[in-house]
Amino acid sequence: MLKRYITLLLIGIFCISQTSYAQDDLNKPNDDLGNVSDEFQEYFFEALKQKAIENYDKSVTALLKCIAIDDSESVLYFELGKNYNLLKNFGAAEEALKEAVSQEPDNEWYLDELYAAYVNLKDYKKAIKTVKQLVKFHPDYKEDLASIYVQTQNYKDALKVLDELDDELGLSTDRDRLRNQIYNATGRKKEQIENLKDRVDKDPEAEKNYLALIYRYSENNDDKKAYETAMTLLEIHPESQLVHLALYKFYLNDNKQEEAIASMKTVLSSKVIDAEAKVKVLADFVRFVSENQQYEEELIAITSQISQTTTNAKTLIELAQYYLVKNDKPKALDYYLQAETKEPENFGLIRNILLLHIDLEQYEIAEKKSDQALERFPSQPVLYLINGVSLNRLQRPQDAVDTLEMGLDYIIENAKMESDFYKQLSKAYTALKNAKKAQVYSDKAKSLDPSE
Repeated sequence: MLKRYITLLLIGIFCISQTSYAQDDLNKPNDDLGNVSDEFQEYFFEALKQKAIENYDKSVTALLKCIAIDDSESVLYFELGKNYNLLKNFGAAEEALKEAVSQEPDNEWYLDELYAAYVNLKDYKKAIKTVKQLVKFHPDYKEDLASIYVQTQNYKDALKVLDELDDELGLSTDRDRLRNQIYNATGRKKEQIENLKDRVDKDPEAEKNYLALIYRYSENNDDKKAYETAMTLLEIHPESQLVHLALYKFYLNDNKQEEAIASMKTVLSSKVIDAEAKVKVLADFVRFVSENQQYEEELIAITSQISQTTTNAKTLIELAQYYLVKNDKPKALDYYLQAETKEPENFGLIRNILLLHIDLEQYEIAEKKSDQALERFPSQPVLYLINGVSLNRLQRPQDAVDTLEMGLDYIIENAKMESDFYKQLSKAYTALKNAKKAQVYSDKAKSLDPSE
């Protein structure tokens, strides 16, 4: 049957790929198809063709016609079930696939499709029964079994399956995520800690096991054991850079400022620590220096190094925001511009850069860049406002009027921005010596912002 199905499938695909084919050729008997009628073949090919172009209803109709001619082929029920699953008619899919499985109980494809129907029906009892049959084909199905146990809050069996998989295949990030979900749902913090301690004992060379244990101790507010674990890791791996992801926090909490800075520098200059982790550490470093200005040179030194090597825009944005807080706008702009080279389509970044150009009275640059930005983001009113402000400052009032009036159409429930548009329009009309319109827009601005 399987050989025949593959032959049918390949012939069906061949037929579908042709822009046209002779009806006579389609109806020719094929020795590989077995003893089936021309009519049966025609309906089967039609079913495959319609499924390939996502006309699942028509594929179902053709398959039902095949079954009416010969209902002994399990593959017909399999194809029927797949179409029903794609149509989200999971009840009908279940019935068709049960028939396919009844004819071939050990067919992995059939069982897998039936399992999908049960999951979509949220019939977890039947899904568990089916996935247990699938486990003998491939151990990956065990992870599905663990996930269903979690869905049904059968946490004991879920943990048992996860333990078996860890023993058979080694540790896995996805399974650890599922395991932590169970511990969080059940409040089994002690059991979670014991599991992590066991991992450390079994593989004392693996840094990630220590880090996971440190994190859980910290989460449980057991800072003493978290610190002890970090120091154990440092003792075993004195060159470890990952351990400093935890150590700098402990040093900060213990007011060991020099040690904290050394750890943060290690993290930020590391080639093995990912960018997301570095951004968090840099944010802590920035906050620390904001409160301890005597260490600003340390921050400047490390940020200078980072800006030359980082490929992560978030790091550069964090530095820009630090200099904004210090009111060093040129330095902030410099870091924002570096970040823009990493994320040229980041609208928030582009907006911040343009606003800084305005603040720094770089109107020609602001006008040119806002004009370019409007080509990419034509429905963003703030870009029209920035463009209008720049044009007013450049003594081009008519151009300012044109862009500001266009931008007004894109403002949605933002009275402050609308008021800013009217103020700029009033300035432009004043420059154009149209006092009447200037007054109209000035009045509109005041009606929205009485403080003016």
